[in-house]
Formats: sequence, structure tokens, C-alpha cells
Amino acid sequence: MAALAAFLHGLAVATAAASVALGLPELRPGTDPAVGWIGGGLVLLAGGVADLHRRLARGQRDTLRRLGHLQKSVDALAERLEQRIAPREETDNTPSSAAHEAVLQEVKLLHTLVARLGESRSPREHEPPAASRPARPGAQAPRIPDPPPAAGAEATPMDDAAVLEAVREALAADRIDIHLQPIVSLPQRKHRFFEVFSRVRAVDGALILPDRYLEITERAGLMATIDNLLLVRCIQLIRETERRQHAIGFFCNMSAATLSDAAFMRQFLDLLAQNPTLVPKLVFELSQQELRAGGAVMMGILSQLSRIGFRFSMDRVSDLDIDLDSLLRHEIRYLKLDCTLLLDPALAPRVEALRHRLEGTGIDLIAEKIETEAQLDAILRSGIDFGQGYLFGGPRPARKPS
Repeated sequence: MAALAAFLHGLAVATAAASVALGLPELRPGTDPAVGWIGGGLVLLAGGVADLHRRLARGQRDTLRRLGHLQKSVDALAERLEQRIAPREETDNTPSSAAHEAVLQEVKLLHTLVARLGESRSPREHEPPAASRPARPGAQAPRIPDPPPAAGAEATPMDDAAVLEAVREALAADRIDIHLQPIVSLPQRKHRFFEVFSRVRAVDGALILPDRYLEITERAGLMATIDNLLLVRCIQLIRETERRQHAIGFFCNMSAATLSDAAFMRQFLDLLAQNPTLVPKLVFELSQQELRAGGAVMMGILSQLSRIGFRFSMDRVSDLDIDLDSLLRHEIRYLKLDCTLLLDPALAPRVEALRHRLEGTGIDLIAEKIETEAQLDAILRSGIDFGQGYLFGGPRPARKPS
């Protein structure tokens, strides 16, 4: 319907412009034909301006509608959180002020994300596709797990504009889903942690995977909102495991952009101050490149988090020349190495040297992207304590907080 209206509007403007251009000299004999063409051009310009205003007004209405939907989702979440706390208060007779304060902090964070969704329409949204833009120095894509051998229900191919619109709709309708992939102890294969990933669910229920939407949403200024939402959902997942008395931890990717977002991190730290028992169960992941290129704001917040008691993991390691003192100084207690890198014969001496250097430091190696029993056998012979990959399970949807 919108496309038809735009077509009819354009046709009417073009007709009017042509009538002025051709008819003005006929109506006023002796008029220079160039005056007619100038008049027609002015009509076209006026029509274009009117169409632009119409499109902007429609975009604002759509944004307000999405914000209204997301606000309702936040209010519903607040109600669920209140209901979840009530049974605990009845059973353990402990003071409820801290629990209620935690709920208020979560809702405050979510309200912040609602506001940011309204501010997310930025000039970056109109940049050319990634293929036509020069790569930014030091840019590195967020971590994406390798696709499973048999892919799930993925969305049909869409162009960049359609993907961005689907992400906006998913944010407004609370369809950013959380998927968990296990990290296991070796050789027992017992689940010790879960890594948390985001998935965008389209209206028809199909999934839009990160490798399709990450760069598009980053250009549009939405990636920080998704990352921050992921952190809040991590807190809710940890609450659920506490209720069920599961001794499990969560690895959550934290980008440099999120760490450098002082306003959001201040609220996040306020939330965690009310929930000190959650701290040992949450491990933040950063890439080797981000840690090396970290600015003053990012490293300052990293220090704040480490003082609270948080631990960190470094992933996407491409350079085995690792400064262990720097890792220890920033409380990086896990080091993820790709299985193919660990098993590369050309790198075997350097990998073995790194493993010996890590002994006694409290830093654990995690071999990731393990997909076959043969790879696992080789990893076990190297004495690595943790593994991750589709051999142990791929990302699966997390249960919604009750």
C-alpha cells in the first residue's frame, strides 16, 4: 500500500510538472520556453520535498509504535520479575529490599535500552554496504560460533534494509532470543559453563543469524543496544540457575563499544552492586585485538569490573605471543584457542611453550570449535582442561525467565 501511494504521488507530481513546463508558454504567448521548464522543475522540487516530509513523518510514527511495543515488553518483564521474587521472600524470610532494588535496577537498564532504540536512527544507517566501504583499521567482527552441521530454521535471504528493519521489529517486540552453547570440562565432558549468543527472530519465527545482521546493525547504531540487552538477559539467566541451585557459569561477549559506554556500564555496575553473588558466575569475553587496542575508558571500566571480582576470557586469539602479566593484571582467567590452531603441527612448539607458561598462573585454556572425536583425542593428549564445540552441543535456545 505504501509503495502504491508513493507511486501515485510521484506520478501526480510528474504530471503537474510536465503540464507547467509545456502549458505555461501556451497560456502566455511570448513566454520563453525556458521559463516553463524552470516552473516544471520547481513543481518537481516541491513534490520531492513534500514526499520527503511524508516519509519522515511515517518513519517517526513507526518508531513511536515500536517504542510503544517495547515499553509494554519492559513493563511485562518488570511484572514477571516481581512475581519471581515473591515466592523466594515467602520461603526464606530474608529482607526483600535488596531483591526489589535488583528488580528496579534491571528495569531501569531496560528503560535505558528503550530510549536508545528511539535514538538509534543515525546517519550511519545510510552508509553504503560494507563491500563498498574501506575497512576500518583494527576492525574485527564479533565472535560468531561456526554453523552446525545441519542448520536450523533460518530466515530466507533478505537485503540489508530488510535485515535492519527485521532487527528493529525484533527489538520492539522482544524477539532477541538468547542461545546457549556448553563449555565442558575434559575429559569428563561435564557442563561447566555456557556461552551466551544472541539470535534475532523474525515475525515468522525464522532466525536471522549474527553473521547476517552484525555489521548491518553496527552501522545503524543498534549493536550496542543488542549487546547491552544480552548482558541484562545474562543476569536473568544466572538468577534462574541460582533458583535451581545449578553450579554453572556463563561466558558473555562484551565488545569494546559496550565497555566504553560509560553511562550504561555505570547502571550495570549499580545493578551488580545489589547482586554480589552473581559476579563469580559471569565471565566477560573480549577479543585479543580489542584488549590490545583498549583505550583509557575501556581499560578503566575493565579495572573496575576486576576489582568487583569479575573474571574475563580472551578469545579470537591469532597471535601466540601473549603477555601473561597483562592477562593476570586484568583478571583474564580463561584463554580460548581455536582447535585448528592448537592442532597445527607448525605451531605445536609454540602452543606447548604457551601451555607450560600458563601452569601455575590460574589461567585455563579452552579449546574451542571441537567437532570430531579425533580432534578431541588430540586435545586430550595435550592436557587442556576445557573444550567447546559442536561435538559437545551447539547453541540452543535458553528458556525464558519464569
